[in-house]
Amino acid sequence: SIFTVLILTLLVLLTVATFLWNLLVLATILRVKAFHRVPHNLVASTAVSDVLVAALVMPLSLVKELSAGRRWRLGRELCLVWVCFDVLCCTASIWNVTAIALDRYWSITRQLQYTLLARRRISNVMIALTWLLSAAISLAPLLGWGETYSPEQERCQVSQDPSYTIVSTGGAFYLPLCVVLFVYWKIYKASKFHMGGRRRNAVVPLPEAAQVKEASQEPQMVFTARRAAITFQTDGETWREQKEKKAALMVGILIGVFVLCWIPFFITALISPLCSCNIPPVWKSIFLWLGYSNSFFNPLIYTAFNKNYNNAFKNFFVKQR
Repeated sequence: SIFTVLILTLLVLLTVATFLWNLLVLATILRVKAFHRVPHNLVASTAVSDVLVAALVMPLSLVKELSAGRRWRLGRELCLVWVCFDVLCCTASIWNVTAIALDRYWSITRQLQYTLLARRRISNVMIALTWLLSAAISLAPLLGWGETYSPEQERCQVSQDPSYTIVSTGGAFYLPLCVVLFVYWKIYKASKFHMGGRRRNAVVPLPEAAQVKEASQEPQMVFTARRAAITFQTDGETWREQKEKKAALMVGILIGVFVLCWIPFFITALISPLCSCNIPPVWKSIFLWLGYSNSFFNPLIYTAFNKNYNNAFKNFFVKQR
């Protein structure tokens, strides 16, 4: 039907766009020396996981969607490889988003302690833990924890063993979900605290004769001396407040899109094996591809809030020409 052709075309375009966009982010980070530092190493790790989702996971998922009854006709070995990379790359993508949120949180709330050296060490540790945890969750079924392939039914899916379902969904989604929600609440609270503190410490506007400089729309300081005591007032937001607000907005959008994309899939993935519920296959496919789409939105979000990426993209294409 025409509707089926349109859906398949959309899925193909989503796969290609996800691969190319994340590959562009990786090429830009490798090409520009200024990006060889935190937090761009976290962005690069996220782009690697999302590129692998687009290159290794989404095409085989599309082949499965095209088969009659969504049956797996590519053999046991390829099924095991596909499921392993599916769990590995998607889990790594989720935890990389969590690492970016944590990095933004510490850079806002612990500016004195979170130096460049500490930031580099902590980011490298978070990247290593992300991939180690993802590998442990993905390799467990290969070591005998549940079965992923059924030759009689020609079915290939993540292990439906109840104990593995609880551990894998908890480690791959529900634990990072709790972390990112807590982080965003703390970022929002810190931003509100700083804004409230600035309002409480504001000085009443001075008379025109006593002002050193007229207030403008740009952030500035106005000084006056009264009996050897110096007071000041600010007009507009300071650079730090603007940075915190921008970081809070970026983290909020990143977390919001992450939750909307993945929560339908992981709710069904947790409930289905535990209660033996028969969820229609079409809804499983919708929830799965909605989760895959998060790999497309990730680079769009964290590059949209960084003008350096936009300038680097322009320079990249100019040099290619």
